[in-house]
This record gives sequence, C-alpha cells and structure tokens, in this order.
Amino acid sequence: MKYLIIIEQTNQNYSAYLPDVPGCIATGKTRDEARQNVVDALELHIEGLMEDGLPIPTPKSEADYIVAEC
Repeated sequence: MKYLIIIEQTNQNYSAYLPDVPGCIATGKTRDEARQNVVDALELHIEGLMEDGLPIPTPKSEADYIVAEC
C-alpha cells in the first residue's frame, strides 16, 4: 500500500505524519530522517494492528500543488 507522508519543517526539526493513519507520527533533525522515522513508525503501527486483529487503514489521501498567481 502507498501512503501519503506529510513532512513539515518546524523551528527545531522536521515533523512527519500520515493523514490516513491517525496517530502515526515521527520527527527528525533532517527531512530524510523524519521520512525514515515515519516509515519505521508505520511498519510498527501496522504490525501492532495485525497483532490486535484490527483493520489496516486504507490509503485514500492524495497530494497536488497549485501555483498562486500573486
């Protein structure tokens, strides 16, 4: 399954989350570290859901960019 990852820069580091997997978040000192940490978090999250017999969230989110003509 292919999940959308949102990565945001904060004052101190980077934060990453998956809109289709509530509660699955991670941080990192760099953009790449935040991305890898959220990938690791997703794997653990899915393992936990499977162990508990709970459904795996279906990816539904998409992203796109628009150009502001200001």
